[in-house]
Amino acid sequence: MINFNGELVENNTLFLNEENRGLRYGDSLFESIRVVNGKIYFWEDHYLRLMASMRILRMEIPMNFTMEYLEEQILETINADNLQNNAVRIRLTVFRKNGGLYLPTTNNVSFIMETKVLENAFYIHSDEAYEVELFKDHYVNSGLLSTLKSNNKIINVLGSIYAKENGYSNCLLLNNQKQVVEALNGNLFLVKGDTIKTPPLKDGCLNGITRKKLIASLEKLENYSLEEASISPFELQKADELFVTNVITGIQSITKYRKKEFTNTVAKDLLGKLNAVARLS
Repeated sequence: MINFNGELVENNTLFLNEENRGLRYGDSLFESIRVVNGKIYFWEDHYLRLMASMRILRMEIPMNFTMEYLEEQILETINADNLQNNAVRIRLTVFRKNGGLYLPTTNNVSFIMETKVLENAFYIHSDEAYEVELFKDHYVNSGLLSTLKSNNKIINVLGSIYAKENGYSNCLLLNNQKQVVEALNGNLFLVKGDTIKTPPLKDGCLNGITRKKLIASLEKLENYSLEEASISPFELQKADELFVTNVITGIQSITKYRKKEFTNTVAKDLLGKLNAVARLS
């Protein structure tokens, strides 16, 4: 089932048309949300990010778009698919309503919720080979708009095609200053000794929920030192570990970049802490 503006419809129902602004202009935002046995992981963080992003894009936030209302809609959508006892990925998409060319005729919005079953209730570390490469055909613009989870993801699409064609599991994206900002599907962390480094938001990386949670956890741990600082491509092969984070996978260790192979000790340690934070959220 698909939830369209609070109405549950069959997933093959035609409820959008060619005037959709998300389709026409990428005038849209989305949240990928993990729900396990009816518990929404990091829901407050998702909600606040969505509200902040809507304000940045000058979308009108409906009066009924409260945390309670959207939570209720998420759970109703899951229940309609009989997935209340499963681990589920919810995609919540918000887009400006039809009308206008670049200049919209309204700032009012519509939303869609859709579900996908996940294999594991908890975040699990994968020990499979996971090789990455830089994607240098196009660059992420540093700045505020790049930090939003918008539908403008053509670089990620092209990078994913490049990765598949060349046998890589993922690619790392560069910004217009030639700094490494993120992976195709999540934030990047670099480990060197007891220092863990991740690019700052000003470099153009996604304002990721898991990134935020890991930073908060690391600030409380005495055995690690956290740096939010730009990462040069030359630092990658000097690192002990590299890993990618997002709310669906949790932490994905990178096993190889070019000739350098990496360990995963820190990633496994932090994954246990992330699971604990998720259960308490």
